Amino acid sequence: MDKSFTLTLNTLPKHVGIIMDGNRRWAKKRLLPTTLGHASGAKRVRAIVETCIRSNVSHLSLFAFSTENWRRPEEEVSVLMGLFANYLQNEVNEMEANGVRLQVVGDKSKFSAELQELIRKAELQTQHNQKITLRVAANYGGRWDMVQAAKAWQSAHPQEPISSLTEEGLAAYLSTSDAPEMDLLIRTGGESRISNFMLWQAAYAEMFFIETLWPDFTTKQFCEALEWFSKRDRRFGSAAPF
Repeated sequence: MDKSFTLTLNTLPKHVGIIMDGNRRWAKKRLLPTTLGHASGAKRVRAIVETCIRSNVSHLSLFAFSTENWRRPEEEVSVLMGLFANYLQNEVNEMEANGVRLQVVGDKSKFSAELQELIRKAELQTQHNQKITLRVAANYGGRWDMVQAAKAWQSAHPQEPISSLTEEGLAAYLSTSDAPEMDLLIRTGGESRISNFMLWQAAYAEMFFIETLWPDFTTKQFCEALEWFSKRDRRFGSAAPF
């Protein structure tokens, strides 16, 4: 039986984030073009989303493209943008049918007008779905998110001094303001850092690092991460009981 069915609701994370690392190394190990690594990685997303739905994980946030990724070779960036556009075009009807609400978070102004329109249409088409929110972070950085939230708060409260800004006030203007805080953060590819991904949201997330490169990451391994999370003693800064 799929382990996603063996965990009780009160031990499951509500919000899972994944840093999908290892596409380029996966391709290099196979003497393949980097572009094929990214394409293979993109194919993993549907299976993970389906497992989240079966496991009653209500929010899944994927780190697809960081603000730093623009530094990569122009050809690679172009391929990534093309894969993103293809994903939006090819998967949106499936997402709508399966109750997936899509949100793209990040500074979308740097994307082409065509890609921005695809994002807008996909978000609009899936906006009323309720089984799971799939949040794709594209041209996203955790520091950017906090800065834009502070600017948005100040714009909405022009007469108030910055000293009146609270944590709750800032959180309301983050790009993920309608999501619960992240419970579990998974990073594939063997690195043990969060690389500027949802720094605020992951403040108390459990960190699960795995050597497997993203294109090889299986639903079984995802369920093992959920099971590992279910056994964590989450105290949020309080003392452990004697």
